Amino acid sequence: MVLSFDFDGTLHEPSAVPTVPVRFFETIRRLREEHGAVWGINTGRSMPYVVEGLVEARSPFLPDWVVAREREIYFPNKFGRWLPHAAWNKRCGKDIHSLFKKHRKLLQRIRKEVLEHTGAEWLEMEGEPAGLVARREEDMEWIMPKVLELTADTPDLGWQRNSIWLRFGHRNYQKGSSLSEVARHYGLPADKCFAIGDSHNDLEMLDPKHAGMIACPANAVEEVRRHVLGHGGYLCLAGHGDGAVEALKRFFGT
Repeated sequence: MVLSFDFDGTLHEPSAVPTVPVRFFETIRRLREEHGAVWGINTGRSMPYVVEGLVEARSPFLPDWVVAREREIYFPNKFGRWLPHAAWNKRCGKDIHSLFKKHRKLLQRIRKEVLEHTGAEWLEMEGEPAGLVARREEDMEWIMPKVLELTADTPDLGWQRNSIWLRFGHRNYQKGSSLSEVARHYGLPADKCFAIGDSHNDLEMLDPKHAGMIACPANAVEEVRRHVLGHGGYLCLAGHGDGAVEALKRFFGT
């Protein structure tokens, strides 16, 4: 089986010590030993920040795989060095570069509309050609319908939202498609995949076509809770890492 965990808000709770509960790693160890499970972090963080988060969480062992920035796949070698899933990452980078070049004027229009009406900050950095951060959640309630309106005729342009953050990208590369590629790597179908997440950028991952077993922690946003419930998934009573342990127990009895 493949186990996919969002990090921030799902496993990781900044105010907790440690930030990920010890019993989560104990549960993962048992699932690895008894069921041959492979587990991974599926996050919007870049790879260096994933490593930082694992150190902060006092993880006693590495994940078997990582999806970083919701699209880049990495596997550790025997020395613990993270190596890119070259074919996937290269294709992803090429397609995203072509996409942003193709829709440059549209993105400029989105930027103009959003900044004028909400005062959000537009983000551009290496590997992240277009994104924004709103001043507050309420501003995102204006931004999202406007983005949907302006991109209605561009089905290849997608985005990932997490709270007040929005990252534009290629619709074919997100947490769900990345999870399916990880499962393909291990030769496993979607019904052998488990996924848990708490925010909007987890919705693709929490789709039955990518994961046959889905859950969300008690602190998940309402849209995610409705989505999980509507697809027959499990709504945890506990939040963050304790919720992840609860969901694993629900599906695997451990």
